[in-house]
Amino acid sequence: MNSLDLKKKAVQLRKRTWQLIYNHKNGHTGSDLSCADILVALYYEVLKQTPDTFEDKDADTYIQSKGHAVEIWYEVLDDKGYIDQDDLDKRYSTFNSPYIGHPTTDIKGMEFHTGSLGHGLGLGVGVALAAKMDHSSKRTFVLMGDGEQAEGSVWEAAMAASNYGLDNLTAIVDHNDLQITGTTDSVMRSNPISNKYQAFDWDTIEVNGNDIDALVNILNKPNNSGRPRVIIANTVKGKGITVAENRADWHHKIPSEAEYQEGLRELDAQLEGLNND
Repeated sequence: MNSLDLKKKAVQLRKRTWQLIYNHKNGHTGSDLSCADILVALYYEVLKQTPDTFEDKDADTYIQSKGHAVEIWYEVLDDKGYIDQDDLDKRYSTFNSPYIGHPTTDIKGMEFHTGSLGHGLGLGVGVALAAKMDHSSKRTFVLMGDGEQAEGSVWEAAMAASNYGLDNLTAIVDHNDLQITGTTDSVMRSNPISNKYQAFDWDTIEVNGNDIDALVNILNKPNNSGRPRVIIANTVKGKGITVAENRADWHHKIPSEAEYQEGLRELDAQLEGLNND
């Protein structure tokens, strides 16, 4: 896809996510909107994986450690043909549905149960190490939130990744400086994140995490030999909908009818602007 189409796709997926959350009165709105551009860059330009090949030995693996942002991932998997849109729209967050508030392996395209924060990077280390042992070309990408950087298991995994020289592993931190109860600095200061990963012998790169072109450019570059890589993606929580932007209370907030309609108008205006480019 070209740059313009990728930007349109991100707006379209934000709109679908906004609708899904409002219609079912459940979801992690701010977190979903924050990482939409990251998922678009990965699934439409970077990951070597399709609905038919994602279980193959050499297919890339994506692990969403910040599992609470599952709604945007559902919408991406729907758009890419892993799951059925009508089924998602009908059954999301309903009794006995596989479409629950965190990723599960009941959903095609999701290889791990996640959402207990701090565990995704360890899973990624295991997958990347296994790929090395199998002489596989598989690459592993792990998306984390900045709030979960306070979890000790993250740093155990970071140490292991550098110890084993996992240059087939890329971690991405959705760095919006907010978590469920406030700013990351007020809850458990993790900034500057890049310095900490450098101390664990990772290559570190900072990027505007809401700039799809920049994300695609960096994610498509190979890791340096023998070194895992972390991308600090500086994002805006609630990106794309003014009422939700940079607001900690929108971590798990559901829009009112008025907020919902205003959000739709904003997203439609963004899409119209892109269509006129």
